[in-house]
Amino acid sequence: MKKQISFLIVGIMVQLSFAQNTSIEKTKSDFFPKEKTKVLVVGMFHLDYPGLDNHKTKDDSKIDVLKEPKKTEVTELVEYIKKFKPTKIMIEAGTDWNKRYQEYRNGNYRDKRDERYQIALRVAHELDIDSVYSVDAETLQSELFEKDSVLAKSLIENIDWKAKDPYLDSAFKWYDYRDTQVKHKHILTYLKEMNSRESHNTNFGLYLTGQMATKDYDGADNFTIWWYNRNVRIFSNILRLTEGPQDRILAVFGNGHAAILRQLFEASPQYEFVEFDSLED
Repeated sequence: MKKQISFLIVGIMVQLSFAQNTSIEKTKSDFFPKEKTKVLVVGMFHLDYPGLDNHKTKDDSKIDVLKEPKKTEVTELVEYIKKFKPTKIMIEAGTDWNKRYQEYRNGNYRDKRDERYQIALRVAHELDIDSVYSVDAETLQSELFEKDSVLAKSLIENIDWKAKDPYLDSAFKWYDYRDTQVKHKHILTYLKEMNSRESHNTNFGLYLTGQMATKDYDGADNFTIWWYNRNVRIFSNILRLTEGPQDRILAVFGNGHAAILRQLFEASPQYEFVEFDSLED
């Protein structure tokens, strides 16, 4: 009987000890602020089709956001984005757009197809936000070419720019097909698909094929001092302009940028990345 009581006491003590140890165990989140700055990144295709990207949309796949039905669809897209209730709006621009924004508020630029006018400035105006932020950045590669072109050229001289990349060939076929869909889908539906995790991973992954395998790391170095660097600098600009968790940041960028910005915001302990398709319809 005494042995049974002793075993019982020991068992209770072990359980109490385990419970105490469990109760004081902390998780990673216990060491970081609970409140985070919410950020909504809207990855766009360029509504005015400037033709500056490697992929060019064919004329018969283009839409006109100044004409129906796409004009109304843009209005519905803007109403959807406004549900995020942003307090700060960041745009893909290297120069200050606030003079243009004030002119927009006075009724100008309403005939511009550019998504910065159609989406960013319109959302800012309708929510009575007093300014917008231009957060695009020059790349380290550009700076290197300006300061030491010999060094810059040596970093990428082994890249075969004409080398075949079957993944890139497939990507251009996919982009051509995807371009045809926006004519038949609502712009909001189209952008929800473009801004999905799967779409962003595909977009980013295509930078990791072909030239990435060049000798002496030229492909890897070119990517990191050019495209990835530009987006990290954009992130740095947004970080610098973030005052605290009370901010609600809307970033309107080309979708190639959005794919990398997603990674950076999701990894940062300061931000909560808001999925584009998570707003209430």
